[in-house]
Amino acid sequence: MNVKKSLEKCIRTVVFINCEDDKEVKHIYMKNAKLLRLDLLNIKVAIDGPAGAGKSTVAKELAKKLNFTYIDTGAMYRALTYKAIIENINVENRNKIVELASKIDIELKNDKVLLDGIDVTNEIRTPSISEKVSYISMIPEVREIMVKLQKRLSDKGSVVMDGRDIATVVMPDAQFKFFLTASPEVRAMRRYNELTSKKIPVKYDDILNDIRKRDKNDTERDVAPLKKADDSIVIDTTNMSIDEVVSKMYNIIANG
Repeated sequence: MNVKKSLEKCIRTVVFINCEDDKEVKHIYMKNAKLLRLDLLNIKVAIDGPAGAGKSTVAKELAKKLNFTYIDTGAMYRALTYKAIIENINVENRNKIVELASKIDIELKNDKVLLDGIDVTNEIRTPSISEKVSYISMIPEVREIMVKLQKRLSDKGSVVMDGRDIATVVMPDAQFKFFLTASPEVRAMRRYNELTSKKIPVKYDDILNDIRKRDKNDTERDVAPLKKADDSIVIDTTNMSIDEVVSKMYNIIANG
């Protein structure tokens, strides 16, 4: 059989090894071909960082580029916060919040956040939610419920997940861990631009104060405080565009 040039466009081949101790099918990738199908390798990418560092935007774009599933863990806590507010539940009422967390249904589907079947993607991004979400995310029982869900989602294939403690708590076994940061002023301006583009009336100074307050709460709280994993790669996004950050992370993953 003439096999000359027959493998030029081959991405991978399957090799069956005749061995009683190893009946697993082996997928052998051609040189550099695995870069074309990183989604088949069950890769976990964890992205942590403070509020407004660009985690969600970067994670979403990176997941698209890699063809991975994107999981926005922060949206889960925001959805719970939103539900508490519309149910007139004080976010500092621990027992009520835990009870609520155990009952609600949160789905992340096609860049949409569904709360009990209703799309609340825009509603959970308002300043009133940002101001209160830290209180809810500090409740140990709430975090236990959310982390269990996040861990289940992370085991369903290649994923990009962002939040506050992804690399340290949710996916400590992630092959790639990133910690995004930026100055408070830049983070506040990004959030301001995001909200005003959605016609949400906000003031820059209010957002900046909220960012600083959340930084303090997130780093000083007893339960799952914001901190960088020892093996995380730090990327300061202050002077970088979204595309630049995504490209940098993609190259690290593709060549890792």
